[in-house]
Amino acid sequence: MAPELDNKFDTKPQHHQCSGFDLRAFRWVQTMIFAIEEINGNSSLLPGVTLGYRIVDSCDHVRTGLRGVLSLISGSFVQKQGQTQCMAKIPVPAVIGLASSTPTRAVAHLLGPFKIPLISYFATCTCLTDKKVYPSFLRTVPSDMFQVQALVRLVTYFGWHWVGMVGTEDDYSHYGIQAFTDQLQAQGSCLAFHKTLPRAATPEQIHSIVDVLEVSTAHVVVVFATEGQLLGLLTEVARRNLTSMQWVASEAWVTARVLTRPEFQPILAGTLGFSFRGTTIPGLYEFLLKVRPSPGPESVFTNMFWEEQFGCNLAFHGNGNDGRPVCTGSEDLQTRQSSYTEVLQVRISYNVYKAVYTIAHALHRLLQCGPTHKNSALRSCKTNSTFTSTELLHYLKEINFTNQFGEKVNFDTSGEPVPLYDIINWQKDGWGSIRFQKVGSYDGSAPYEHQLKINKALIEWAGGHSQVVSLCTAPCPLGTRQATRPGKPICCFDCLPCADGEISNLTGATECTKCPLYYWSDRDRIACMAGFEEYLSFQEVMGITLVTLSLLGVAGATVVTIIFFIFRATPVVKANNSEVSFLLLLSLKLCFLCSLVFIGKPSPWSCRTRQAAFGISFVFCISCILVKSIVVLLAFRSTMPRFNIVKLFGPPQQRAFIFCCTAGQVILCAFWLAWAPPLPFKNASYQGGRIVLECKDAWPLGFYVVLGYTGLLSCACFVLAFLGRKLPDAFNEAKFITFSMLIFFAVWISFIPAYISTPGKYRVAIEIFAILASAFGLLFCIFMPKCYIILLSPEKNTKKGMTQRSSH
Repeated sequence: MAPELDNKFDTKPQHHQCSGFDLRAFRWVQTMIFAIEEINGNSSLLPGVTLGYRIVDSCDHVRTGLRGVLSLISGSFVQKQGQTQCMAKIPVPAVIGLASSTPTRAVAHLLGPFKIPLISYFATCTCLTDKKVYPSFLRTVPSDMFQVQALVRLVTYFGWHWVGMVGTEDDYSHYGIQAFTDQLQAQGSCLAFHKTLPRAATPEQIHSIVDVLEVSTAHVVVVFATEGQLLGLLTEVARRNLTSMQWVASEAWVTARVLTRPEFQPILAGTLGFSFRGTTIPGLYEFLLKVRPSPGPESVFTNMFWEEQFGCNLAFHGNGNDGRPVCTGSEDLQTRQSSYTEVLQVRISYNVYKAVYTIAHALHRLLQCGPTHKNSALRSCKTNSTFTSTELLHYLKEINFTNQFGEKVNFDTSGEPVPLYDIINWQKDGWGSIRFQKVGSYDGSAPYEHQLKINKALIEWAGGHSQVVSLCTAPCPLGTRQATRPGKPICCFDCLPCADGEISNLTGATECTKCPLYYWSDRDRIACMAGFEEYLSFQEVMGITLVTLSLLGVAGATVVTIIFFIFRATPVVKANNSEVSFLLLLSLKLCFLCSLVFIGKPSPWSCRTRQAAFGISFVFCISCILVKSIVVLLAFRSTMPRFNIVKLFGPPQQRAFIFCCTAGQVILCAFWLAWAPPLPFKNASYQGGRIVLECKDAWPLGFYVVLGYTGLLSCACFVLAFLGRKLPDAFNEAKFITFSMLIFFAVWISFIPAYISTPGKYRVAIEIFAILASAFGLLFCIFMPKCYIILLSPEKNTKKGMTQRSSH
């Protein structure tokens, strides 16, 4: 079941009623008539051909526009006057119009299948570019695609990254705002708000939009609308005295004189926007002043204009009941200031003028106009045949001429002209009115860097102040970076300080820049400074302390050596091979001295010497102690006669054993240093701003092999000394060796984890401390008891004393 429709066919459907009279639009009409009459009087353009016209009021509405165009192409308006015969096969071969994009789309849809050219002088919607949908549409005004590009360039040029937008319910506004939003965001700027003004907006709807304008932090508002649609909105803005906003106008209202009324001047002065290239058309002003009312039907628009201009009623027009005076028809147009007679720099009228001349030049080529004979000054056109709108459309698309103002007129493959704009600034003059001052230009066909030209010195800003600032968040200061707020546009952000080692030396930086290697950020995070080099030096307290301990160790070993040399003939020194004792004291001095190589600025020489000197000197030392342990053990545990023991492991063998053990370490160190030696290295990973100069092991295993070899000999020494600790040695040699080895192991076992985990120069200090501690442990444990006997208990340093100690 289908619902029953309440259709009535006994009455005509209601049509859209036109109201008001647009003085500027009437000037456009008169400009078309002026251009046609100018061409008809030009003997070099379309000679012998007279152009005619028919004017239909679209009322800037889709249905009215369609009805008017249908009446044109159907022939209901075609009349023959005398013997004049139209050459086209259809009543109207071309249409000039319309002003707004929405009715233009409807009319272009209608004319497209018939290939009837439609040339618009003011419809700028990008949607009309599609030739598959609108195959017969052309225009003498640039597409909004170029205007949007120009608007985005203008906004970003002045650093307005936080803007609002107001549009209307039509194709012009919808497509323009969508393209503007996309390109604006591509440039890193943001849209604070987007409000649409309904066609018949209620006071509540207008108040709602103005409320947003009033509370928004965006101080720049871009408006895509026509002047008639803005009157209600601007009235409310003026009532609230919102004078701090910078208005950016689309070409539809940037030169609208109706918006320069005194009540709008406080809010709109300083407005910026793009308008089409303007010029002064010679003779147009005088032509406009010749317009006179007439009772004929062809003067219906002129009569309406006259009544609107002078506020009176024509006697023959039938409007004498509204209380207005009667017009005489002889009133002087020069006495009235209006947008009709404002022709100093016409823009849209110039586009109308170009549209008429474009059709004329296309017809000139189509009709093969030229000299009648070779070398003849007479010109004519082939008027004996008719043509179709398709033929005319073909020649229109290929048109290319330079008009009397020096501008090249042609269309690209999409039917678009060269995009040329003037940048207009609304400025107050000395007579209480607004003048449209040109402050720059935009040429969409020029290279990118030369497209936009602005003379900032000529601009007068909104409110009479300096340039407006429109930002969601002020640019981040030096030393900080932008951090986008969650859920907010990218233009709304917080400013976070740069991390250590990073800087930002540009205002509004989105990222911090990491400082180069061996450089660090200063306190304010705005510059990179060379890092502070750190190493264990001889001048600092720690270095001085370690050097002092090292020299004390050398001095102690030297004193012991002197004591042993003086008392070398006594039993304590002679026991267990005094030669080995002197070698041991020499090795201990080397151990103390090798620690000095670790102090100071690392160099290739010191890095190679450090670990090698440490490893060799300690192996030399441990080898001597190992020999002592072996001698003690052989002397008291062996079943062989003492003579054979001495012969088997006497002084020559002991020296050879020490040499072989030390040589093993020398070979290991030589291989390590030849294969992958430690080298100076600047380590910047420990702490910000601090560069630790250290010796980096290219082959860390080499150090642990050297340390392991030393540990292996130490273990052997400890085991042998431990086995002989209870032997009846007169001076407890094995017991003291065991104790010294325990100290040695305790130091180096604790050294390894501390060495690995400690950074910087303190790692070097720990290794020096381990060297000195183990060396002092060996010196004191092995030699101090003997020095005590030599110096403080000399009675024990005799054969008798030795015999008594051995018997115990």
